[in-house]
Amino acid sequence: MLKKEMEGIAALKLNGEITSQELLQQTESERKKILSEFEKLHMFLEEKELLLLAQLEVLDKEILKRQDEYAARLTQEISHLGTLISEIEGKCRQPASEFLQDIRSTLSRCETGKFQHPASLSLDLKRRVKEFSQKHTFLEHALTKFKETLSSEPKLDKVTLSGKQLDKANVTLDPDTAHPHLILSEDRKSVRWGPAQRDVPNNFRRFDPVPCVLGCEGFASGRHCWEVEVDGSSWAVGVARESVRRKGGVSLEPEEGIWAMGQLNPIQYVALTSPWTSLPPDRRPRKIRVALDYERGQVAFLNTENNTQIFAFTAVAFAGRIFPFCWVADKNSQVRMCH
Repeated sequence: MLKKEMEGIAALKLNGEITSQELLQQTESERKKILSEFEKLHMFLEEKELLLLAQLEVLDKEILKRQDEYAARLTQEISHLGTLISEIEGKCRQPASEFLQDIRSTLSRCETGKFQHPASLSLDLKRRVKEFSQKHTFLEHALTKFKETLSSEPKLDKVTLSGKQLDKANVTLDPDTAHPHLILSEDRKSVRWGPAQRDVPNNFRRFDPVPCVLGCEGFASGRHCWEVEVDGSSWAVGVARESVRRKGGVSLEPEEGIWAMGQLNPIQYVALTSPWTSLPPDRRPRKIRVALDYERGQVAFLNTENNTQIFAFTAVAFAGRIFPFCWVADKNSQVRMCH
């Protein structure tokens, strides 16, 4: 008996080492992906920065060129007007007879050479400068959104699972697996703790003494989801292997073939990892979506109100069928499967 227990512990140790290696391989893969994507992002931003700065430099040169041309045109006109003024002043000093003879031709030259205002350089150039101002505003907005995206918790449909790709499971609970103290509703959609132990067959599929129950339908492939409503301060929901131990002191943790989260008491709200992972108080929705991706080895829990992820188990090596799982441990707690 001791040898069997030792072999079992050794198997758990080996399984833990294998899981750790798988997780390390996944983190290394993610590290390489992140480095690669940020390198691409750096290159893209550097190219765009150089392009925009080059365009600004071209615009600077155009502004200076237009200003030089504008100033030259005005200088030329000033010189022309100065010449006419000097000529008229000179004629004014002539005798009246000579002045009257030349005045018509002089006035005609003044009228013909009337100053034509050169096109203003401001309108076109202001428009082009405004375009750069709009690009700057767009960059500020894009940077703000980018920071928010990187800083916020990922929504699952932007990570690996999308609501459109999930098969919505109609989960009913299996009474043959329910602990003797657990009471199922008539439609087998909800479970609560009963004050007295029920007189039920002690079959090998029934949990005892740990107060758990499984769903009727198991999954051996694909992506599936279901929603649960929880109440009270002693409940857990998630998934479990078909081969999970039903008798004796079953630990609610991945090593036992259980991937779940819940509220164990009024102050402990956790993901049932090994050891437990405490979850922030603001992540305590009363309606939770459980999302299973069998092939990717992922079980995720989402707040149905805003579709944000509460917690996820990843890189899980599933084997055999996986079943919806519930744990309810006091009379004030209840779990209900939503339609």
